[in-house]
Amino acid sequence: MLASEGAGSVMAINFDVVIDTPDYEVDMKAGLDTLQGISDATRTIAETLLTGKVPQRKTYKSDVRTTLKKSFKGSYGQIFSLDISDDELRKEYKKIGNSAFSELMTFFMKEALDLETNELSDKAEKLVAKLGDNAERLVRQLRTSIMKNAHEVSKKFGYDVKVSFRKSVAEKILIAKFDSTTALALEAERAQERITIFASIRRFNTNTGNGRLQLRDEEETVAFGFETIYRDVRFATKKKFSENLDHNNGIDIDNWEYLEMEVYPIKLFDDRVIKYIVAGFHDD
Repeated sequence: MLASEGAGSVMAINFDVVIDTPDYEVDMKAGLDTLQGISDATRTIAETLLTGKVPQRKTYKSDVRTTLKKSFKGSYGQIFSLDISDDELRKEYKKIGNSAFSELMTFFMKEALDLETNELSDKAEKLVAKLGDNAERLVRQLRTSIMKNAHEVSKKFGYDVKVSFRKSVAEKILIAKFDSTTALALEAERAQERITIFASIRRFNTNTGNGRLQLRDEEETVAFGFETIYRDVRFATKKKFSENLDHNNGIDIDNWEYLEMEVYPIKLFDDRVIKYIVAGFHDD
């Protein structure tokens, strides 16, 4: 990654955005909205990781800012940097390191879009655990106008948008990809009535309260979460989820155990379910 400390002792971590347009140009309003969303996502994640608190307001006076730099050809490309001016925050960034930081950028953006995430490295997992409830608060903050803005180009024109870490001049690490499919997820609506499902827990993050489940007789996993902050979920409920995950991990599907849950489906316009909000168990 290109990270430097220049004039005024500012650490600059470089990224780029590529909008896959056929003519190296993009609608100005949608393009600016998308860049704003990506800027806000980058700053919000960075400031949360560096300070341990989710920022509610972002101003030009912040010690963590984003700066537009030069554009480049190859669809519509724009370089920008995350600038850290505070001494203590720069030290904190160095403790986190480039690898874990880029890993967590991807993790939190995917969590905000209910996409399946990779297993985190030990270092990244510890950093998420250190955030406590703020990890879940960060995901909820990203789900507001931040992700909607980031998808403006994809939603209105169907172009893919890719955000990358610029590890060096020649090497980049893909952080996130926004497209028409992920844009649809932002339009999903929660059903008014709750239903009963039988599901196995396949992934579960005890820091964010999010995970993925697999319905009985289905092959694909679906995201799930809770209505309240995970800290406020009953211990007995948490235990059922963790025990089910542990029991089914690594054994034949014929021997899986399933939880009978009351949930609210979150559906796309074509009735496809992209997430379940857990309301409780059938015997609660």
